[in-house]
Amino acid sequence: MYLPPHDPHVDDPMRFKPLFRIHLMERKCATVECMYGHKGPHNGHIQIVKKDEFSTKCNQTDHHRMSGGRQEEFRTWLREEWGRTLEDIFHEHMQELILMKFIYTSQYDNCLTYRRIYLPPGSPDDLIKPGLFKGTYGSHGLEIVMLSFHGKKAKGTKITGDPNIPAGQQTVEIDLAHPLQLPDIENLRDFSELSRIVLEVQEQVRREEQEQEQRQEEEDCSQAASQPAAKPLGEEGAEGEETAAGAEGMTQDKPPASQPFVLPMGVISRNEDYPRTCRICFYGTGLIAGHGFTSPERTPGVFVLFDDDRFGFIWLELKSFSLYSRIKVSFQNAEAPSREAFDEMLKNIQSLAT
Repeated sequence: MYLPPHDPHVDDPMRFKPLFRIHLMERKCATVECMYGHKGPHNGHIQIVKKDEFSTKCNQTDHHRMSGGRQEEFRTWLREEWGRTLEDIFHEHMQELILMKFIYTSQYDNCLTYRRIYLPPGSPDDLIKPGLFKGTYGSHGLEIVMLSFHGKKAKGTKITGDPNIPAGQQTVEIDLAHPLQLPDIENLRDFSELSRIVLEVQEQVRREEQEQEQRQEEEDCSQAASQPAAKPLGEEGAEGEETAAGAEGMTQDKPPASQPFVLPMGVISRNEDYPRTCRICFYGTGLIAGHGFTSPERTPGVFVLFDDDRFGFIWLELKSFSLYSRIKVSFQNAEAPSREAFDEMLKNIQSLAT
């Protein structure tokens, strides 16, 4: 198992923890040992469920228990998972979330299902190389997100989840067609100014979507007609000129290679050691929900690209900032499917265990 570093140190390496091992014996036999717990290896079982999926089961779960009972197990888990004691965590809401996670994960310590993760394919046109990132999620601690690119959109899909947003959900979606021009550093400290800029772009995106839906309806009506009107001569060329002019305008408005960055006053960040310069920002949306993934909704935010290996997201409604750092562990036998196959896979991704 690859565990994220202790919150909120996103730039630290992943932590490695063996969960089971297989001894290959003579006559094509094998024995499986569970490595979970603190009493050493013990008898386990592995079953191949289907392609890219298998499950493990511990046959001696008493090896997972501690003499001090659940309290000792919880304290040990807290030190290993969070690198601190419960007394170090003063925030009552955070204590509640940590306890929920312990109860949830301890229910499945004797039987786990594993599914292969296909890394997203890359393209020369991508903003940065896609892949897996560690991200800060407030009181939930660090979680793993997969960044992928889909034309004018980029998506961050949760590989590990929490009591609010489970694995498999798109935690952030970035609109690459709508870059944001941040104000100067002094005005950027004013949250209301940043909020004004983002909400204006949100309204612009809403209008564009409405216009696109209207055009689509008109095209459908035109195609349904028995004799659709022919396209006027020269219209295609004019449209091409307009596109070229728009692209030229975007090139002229290209932001500088680096610009100063600071979080607005009032925005909470688990990691204050975020970069103070960024390359470019885009309008985006983030998924929020109540416990148990109740009442999910997409809310506006700001995607901030710092460099090839780090990006951030400002959750406008939550007044919170998530910092993401690339996972640089070399995962062996990780196959990259075609972009079409990956898109289809993303649609059907199932919620993984936290």
